[in-house]
Amino acid sequence: MNTNKQSEKSVVIKSLIFKFMERAGYQGIAFIVQIVLARLLDPTDYGMLTLLTIFISVSQVFVQSGLNTALIQRKDIKEDDYSSIFYVSLFIAVVLYIVLFFTAPYIAAFYNMPPLKTVLRVLALVLIPGAFNSIQNAKVAREMRFGELMLCTIGAVFISGAIGITMAKLGLGVWALVGQQLSSRIAICVLLLTIVKWRPRPVLEFDRVKKLFSFGWKLMVSALIDTIFRELQSLVIGKKYDAGMLGYYNRGKQFPDIIINNINGAIQSVMLPALSKHVGDNEKIKSMMRRSIVTSSFLIFPICMGLAVVAKPMVHLVLTDKWLPCVPYLQAYCFVYAFWPIHTANLQALNAQGRSDVFLVLEIIKKAYGLGILVITVVFFHSPLAIVLGQCCTTLLSCFVNAAPNKKLLNYGYSEQMQDILPSFGIAVAMGAVVYSINFLHIGAAMTLLLQLMTGVIVYVLLAKLFKLECFDYILSMLNKFLKRGN
Repeated sequence: MNTNKQSEKSVVIKSLIFKFMERAGYQGIAFIVQIVLARLLDPTDYGMLTLLTIFISVSQVFVQSGLNTALIQRKDIKEDDYSSIFYVSLFIAVVLYIVLFFTAPYIAAFYNMPPLKTVLRVLALVLIPGAFNSIQNAKVAREMRFGELMLCTIGAVFISGAIGITMAKLGLGVWALVGQQLSSRIAICVLLLTIVKWRPRPVLEFDRVKKLFSFGWKLMVSALIDTIFRELQSLVIGKKYDAGMLGYYNRGKQFPDIIINNINGAIQSVMLPALSKHVGDNEKIKSMMRRSIVTSSFLIFPICMGLAVVAKPMVHLVLTDKWLPCVPYLQAYCFVYAFWPIHTANLQALNAQGRSDVFLVLEIIKKAYGLGILVITVVFFHSPLAIVLGQCCTTLLSCFVNAAPNKKLLNYGYSEQMQDILPSFGIAVAMGAVVYSINFLHIGAAMTLLLQLMTGVIVYVLLAKLFKLECFDYILSMLNKFLKRGN
């Protein structure tokens, strides 16, 4: 029994490290690609793409959410279930593409941007390979094959990045961003085909689809509510202001989004299938959930704090001064994303326990007060930054809401969770203060940024060792074990 537990723990840790490597590789390459594209393109190009992404993101919820998660969470999955769900997802993708194709002229008219019509019709094609990729991802997650996924993801971002940069250098503007996104989705599907030996069978079992849908529909509706709310901010900024302002907003959001989403996403991608194997064992789920929150917070807090502190010199050097208006948005979103480990760990624990009903109720509650805060910031403040600061308030309130059910289900409530992350938060704040003080040396932007980055890493590691943070020792020990197994 102990051997089985050790073996399972080893698989989870190995999967987690591979997922980190995948996201780190993806993040590094994507970061470089985004820097190059931002220097080549104008804020208006990004603003146009952000407007269209609103409609694509909502459509992708129907194609990829709910049923995909049900394939990962359910224990009684059969091989034919993958094919059945694929055909349903593909049908939904085709229907939604047709809808977007014929509504594109009206969307372009709404924003008074005629070029949006053709751009949306091409960009919406990502829905078709997205249906196939959602099944591939479910199979990879279920089988914990994250090492293979790492190779495919990094390969896809290389291919799509090269295509996007080439198109941007040719002066194709917003089409460079469209080409990058479309080629990324196609490339990941093709590369996964060579590794994930799954092909759709001519099978469509409606009874099985119905059974999976009974769990998945609540998650789909939850994701739909969340996506619409998130994209509503972009829609309001794009309509009330202009595409250029939306470009600054999007760029400020994108930097912390790329970094934090990849770290947090790596942990949560592994945690859902891992937690799902222990349904009924509340102590085990609580222990794994706590480990997820503590570990991800230890990694994410210093990154968010450091990114917020070095935002101005970083944007000046990396993106050039034309992007400096995005700095306040970048700093505000660092605060928003810093709390994601708490949100996602609580929600994944609910998913793993099959409580998609509670998940849906939480989304309705959060979006109700979130919408109220959004209306207040739009009506009483005439600045897109006020909209983002309103989301900071929403994020804090959501920490309480997301943790509430697990107080009852797992005896792991908000106060205990806050105690677990407080040490990492404390040393991240101290590190931020030290890093920020370097600005007063007035030694030039490049030298300031380099010194801030080096100082931030050294100070954070030293403080973690000084205060003997358990999560720091845990991460080092896991990396040690992984490296020893590699040898």
